[in-house]
Amino acid sequence: MKKQYDLSLVWLRRDLRLVDNRALAEAGNRAKTVAVVFVFDTQILNQLKSKQDQRLSFIFESLLELDAILRSKGSQLIVRHGDPVFEIPRLTFDLKAQALFYNEDYEPYAQQRDKRIESELSAHTQVFSFKDQVIFSGHEILKSDGKPYQVFTPYMKAWLKELTKNKTSLQAFEPSEFEYVARKSLEAHSISLALDRIGFEKVEPVYEFQKPGRKSGLKCLDTFGRNLIHYSERRDFPVLELGTSGLSVHLRFGTLSVRECVRLCYGVKKKGPQIWLSELIWREFYHMILDQFPYVAEGCFKKQYDNIEWVNDPSHFKAWCEGKTGFPIVDSAMRELNRTGWMHNRLRMVVASFLVKDLLVDWRMGESYFADKLLDFDLAANNGGWQWCASTGCDSQPYFRIFNPSLQSQKFDFD
Repeated sequence: MKKQYDLSLVWLRRDLRLVDNRALAEAGNRAKTVAVVFVFDTQILNQLKSKQDQRLSFIFESLLELDAILRSKGSQLIVRHGDPVFEIPRLTFDLKAQALFYNEDYEPYAQQRDKRIESELSAHTQVFSFKDQVIFSGHEILKSDGKPYQVFTPYMKAWLKELTKNKTSLQAFEPSEFEYVARKSLEAHSISLALDRIGFEKVEPVYEFQKPGRKSGLKCLDTFGRNLIHYSERRDFPVLELGTSGLSVHLRFGTLSVRECVRLCYGVKKKGPQIWLSELIWREFYHMILDQFPYVAEGCFKKQYDNIEWVNDPSHFKAWCEGKTGFPIVDSAMRELNRTGWMHNRLRMVVASFLVKDLLVDWRMGESYFADKLLDFDLAANNGGWQWCASTGCDSQPYFRIFNPSLQSQKFDFD
């Protein structure tokens, strides 16, 4: 097949893998040679509060793995540090790349950034973006009237129906034969791959499932797959090491593709796999909500609740953050979050409900704290989860439902 371009650039963002990566596959199908770049985005980094942010260590180690693979093929990963709005156009010009390929990101900042880059490049470089982070994007699963769903169960039914009609959505993306651009042509365009070079310090992961890179992600996926049959009865108990998948961080940074995860459970007529599939669909539901209703990133989905007068007692919020409320299940969960960057999903619901409905603190303060601390922080999932607990979101729990921390301890924290 004749290639359209001599050289194309693939920009990695939330897809830190070279396998089953749609943008890379499409670039390989259309270009004779491909260069791969990752940009440490200063617009994001400058907002981080800690130089020991675990997310930077995860990204850094995952990039080292990618760079080693590319070097084994005679190329290398290009690493840049700056504002992508300037870095990407400059790099495409310097490399004389005829096309830019990347996978879509549905967060408001990313969409605005990508539009600016596309506009900057429109005169001389073709720009292609692709759905890769989800199975179905926000506009693909709609009600009969063409409007987006606001309730999960009918959305899930429609999602499953669409997948039945379009099972190719789960197929891995593999390119035709192509070559990576030779290393000697790229060295001058990349900074050294070192965390201290961009002002951050390395942090070692606490848990096995937090280890970075695709190899670690595949190992976690395999381990979870062998225990998936027990997921439905184990998933609510934080003490059980294999109760949940632990794959959220790998989905967040794309060391695994969502297609790999869905293929593990789709069509398996057992309760465990079906429950986990529903959790993956919840992830897609919240990404759809953020994409179709971007105002939720700043306020309540149910706008009438934006006028709630929260108590917001600073001492109560501080005690919650530090795990000093006097409620053991809340305090142990918050201390684990602060120490490890991880919290079990059941505990996320418990501590969120406690902050909002017992301490009467604005859910956005808790959402922001999680955004600073969670290694697997994902805006869509974090926002959706907090608004569900606060009863301000779409298809959220009733406002009068409050998690009793003492009963939650008795039921789920049997350690």
